[in-house]
Amino acid sequence: MQSPEAVAALLRRATRKLRASDEGQDLLEYALLVALIALVAVAAVAASGTAVSDIFTAVAGKLAGAAS
Repeated sequence: MQSPEAVAALLRRATRKLRASDEGQDLLEYALLVALIALVAVAAVAASGTAVSDIFTAVAGKLAGAAS
C-alpha cells in the first residue's frame, strides 16, 4: 500500500495533467457549434421551402398561360 504522501502526489500530477489537456472541451464546443449551424440551416430551408415552391408554381402557371 502506498503512503498518503505518494497518493497525494499522484493525485496532484493527475490533476495538473487534466487541467493542461483541454482537447475534449474544444471538441465539445465544435460539436455544439456544428449542431447549432445545422439547426439554423434546417430551419432556414424549411421556412423558405414553401416560399420557393409558391414562386415556382406561379412561374409555371404564367408559362403555361403564355404557351396556350
